[in-house]
Amino acid sequence: MIRVENLVKTYGSTVACNRLNCRFDAKKVTVILGGSGSGKTTLLRQITGLEKPDSGSVFFDDMDLTRASKKDLYKKRKKMGMLFQGSALFNYLNIFENIAFPLREHTRIAENVIKNIVTMKLEMVGLRGNEHLMPSQLSGGMMKRVGLARAIVMDPKVIFYDEPTSGLDPISTGVIGKLIRDLNVKLDITTVVVSHDIASSFKIADKIIILYFGDIIAQGTVDQIKNSTDERVQQFITGSPEGPIPFTRTDTNYVEALLADTDKSMEKMS
Repeated sequence: MIRVENLVKTYGSTVACNRLNCRFDAKKVTVILGGSGSGKTTLLRQITGLEKPDSGSVFFDDMDLTRASKKDLYKKRKKMGMLFQGSALFNYLNIFENIAFPLREHTRIAENVIKNIVTMKLEMVGLRGNEHLMPSQLSGGMMKRVGLARAIVMDPKVIFYDEPTSGLDPISTGVIGKLIRDLNVKLDITTVVVSHDIASSFKIADKIIILYFGDIIAQGTVDQIKNSTDERVQQFITGSPEGPIPFTRTDTNYVEALLADTDKSMEKMS
């Protein structure tokens, strides 16, 4: 469904994507894992056509999005659904209008048909009967589900999820994970999830890609990732503070500088 070839993206001296090569198989759930600053969101922006890489290609339905015209790119985007990390709901619209928005924007479907479609999508995410509520009246888990209903309202061929379980309690996390898996099967679609939630990812993924500061350090099935001999992979999936992956790229220098400043402040106070 999606193929990435030799993808490079830099921001100043920071390499966000370092000649990446990977595939996202049709009708499967692929999870992109990695710590903060590893390049997950940057890769997501490249494969959705929201940002152009410095070099390399992203093929979607055999079209290279990096070289597509704006018209062709927008046409392909209609086949994509997106659940944003913060749900990105319109605060001034109720649930019904939030979900109906893409249909009103991109189609000329009759109002009674829009109502039926929105009702059906809300049923799929377990929120039928809540059409009148405003975003301010929703819990975090409900907001995610409304965002998901809007992501599938145009019947896309692929859905992208950006940190879908971020900020959710364990039960809501389990509900969202089950919805991702169930919709992948029921709608017969391709699913790409960006996450750092190991437990949830292992439950839903057919394939996992792990990024480390712009490089792919592992990709394969859940069992292949669990049995990886790469120390970085093992440290990440176990959450160990000890290992080859530092807390941040500059964590040692930062901590040393912070301690030095603290010592100077203490000396002045004494």
